[in-house]
Amino acid sequence: MSVKVYDLTKIYGKQKALNQISFEVKPGEILGFLGPNGAGKSTTMKILTGFLPQTSGTASVCGFDVATQSMEVRRKIGYLPELNPLYTDMYVKEYLLFAGRMNGLSAKVAEESVERMIERTGLSVERKKQIGQLSKGFKQRVGLAAAMLHNPEVLILDEPTSGLDPNQVVEIRNLIREMGKNKTVIFSTHIMQEVEAMCSRVIIINKGKIVADDEIGNLQKRLNKQYLLTVEFKNKVDLNELKQIKDLIKAEANQNIYKISAGSDIRENLAVLAQKNHWIILSMQLEESSLEEVFQSLTQ
Repeated sequence: MSVKVYDLTKIYGKQKALNQISFEVKPGEILGFLGPNGAGKSTTMKILTGFLPQTSGTASVCGFDVATQSMEVRRKIGYLPELNPLYTDMYVKEYLLFAGRMNGLSAKVAEESVERMIERTGLSVERKKQIGQLSKGFKQRVGLAAAMLHNPEVLILDEPTSGLDPNQVVEIRNLIREMGKNKTVIFSTHIMQEVEAMCSRVIIINKGKIVADDEIGNLQKRLNKQYLLTVEFKNKVDLNELKQIKDLIKAEANQNIYKISAGSDIRENLAVLAQKNHWIILSMQLEESSLEEVFQSLTQ
C-alpha cells in the first residue's frame, strides 16, 4: 500500500477534528476524499504530508511513518495545499527551478523537470511572468507543477481545480488521470463531477469520522431504495399488463414514455414482456442517485 492510516486521531483543545479514522490507498489508485467544510479533510492531508502531528494513531506513506520518518515521507509526496503558497514576486520558471532544487534535484535534472512540467500543466505562455501577475487559475497550475517536479510516488491535492475555467479544469483533470496511472493520488474537492469523472473509489468524512469508503457505484446503490426506469415505447402499451411484472411498484405514462419504479432490476423481465406483446422499446434508462445525493444523505 502507498498510504496506510490506522486509528488516526487529532484533537484541538476540546475539539476532536479526527476520530480514529482508518483507510488504505493502493498504487495507481485515484481516491476522492470528500466531506463538508470542517469535516477533517485538510487535517488528514496535513498529517499525511508531515505538516501537522497527529494526537494518536499511525499513518505511513510508501512504508515510512509520517511521525518518525517525516523527511523520507516528504520525498515521496507531492502536495498542493488548499491555500497555495507561492512567492508572488518570483517568475514562473524561476520559482519552479527553486522548488526543484529545494526538492533535492540537481541543476540539470531540475531544468529538465521544470520544462516538462511547464508543458504538461499549460504554463508555456506564462513562463516569463511574475507569479503575482497570474490569474488564480494559472497560480493553481504553478502549484500543481511544483508538486510534481520531483516525480513523487504519492500526490496529495487539496482542491486542485479551484479557480480554473471549464477548459482548464478538463486539462488538469486529464493530467491528474494520467498521473494516476502509476502514482497514488488523493484529492479533495467540493465538485462532485470531478470525483465522478476521475475516481472509482470515494471516502466521505463527516465530523472527523469516515461515513463511507466504497466505489461510487456501490454508494449509489446503497442510497437507491428503488430501481427507477424511464422507458420509451414506439407503440401503445397496456399499462395494466405492464403492472403485472414482479416487483414493479409503480408505473406512470406520459404519452409513450413511462416512469417505472420497482423493488428490483426488472429490465430483463420487461424486455421479455415487451417481446411477447410486440411492444417496441426505443430506449430504456436505469436512473441512479447522483454522488451529490449520496454525499448529502451521509453528511446532513
